[in-house]
Amino acid sequence: MLPHPSTRSCLAMLLASLVLAAGATMAAEQSGTAATSHATYSDDEVVKAANGLFKNGAEDLGKVLSKVLKEKGQPVAIIRGEEAGGAVGVGLRYGHGELVFKGGAGRKIYWQGPSIGFDVGANAVKVFALVYDLASTEQLFQRFPGVEGSLYFVGGFGVNYVQSDRIVIAPVRFGVGWRQGIAVSYMHFSPQKRLNPF
Repeated sequence: MLPHPSTRSCLAMLLASLVLAAGATMAAEQSGTAATSHATYSDDEVVKAANGLFKNGAEDLGKVLSKVLKEKGQPVAIIRGEEAGGAVGVGLRYGHGELVFKGGAGRKIYWQGPSIGFDVGANAVKVFALVYDLASTEQLFQRFPGVEGSLYFVGGFGVNYVQSDRIVIAPVRFGVGWRQGIAVSYMHFSPQKRLNPF
């Protein structure tokens, strides 16, 4: 027995509604993916931006950057900034800078956290960080613990990795006394300056 014409009409409308809803969901998911994906910086763009910040030590800087680019690939964003801290065995460090996605405007950011120092004193360094798998600026505002054994040092430049879930940040440091805080417990990023490092 065939369904009544009005029943068939209702079923057809229901089926059409389901198809349209599924299509809209897929479109929204694709749109969301496109909105969170970012173009990556080429190796040359990374080196040029880093040289613009440090302005010296190009050969040793190139070696450090080459190591990171070889291990992690091309970053979706970079951070350019400065950092200062003090240590008596255990210390604190505070930094500020600019987060820049390729082709986008810069966003002012801050970071702070405890550090383990090798001697007494203070340090002031420039920081250039390569950022990986960051979908949005808001994802940056959290704690990034250091990755054990990731320190690499050559000619006054040092780099180590900090990571939270899939997001990896590789801060390259250069400056007077930067080794006093070589083993950083974590970097805590925030949109405003904070005195509390924890």
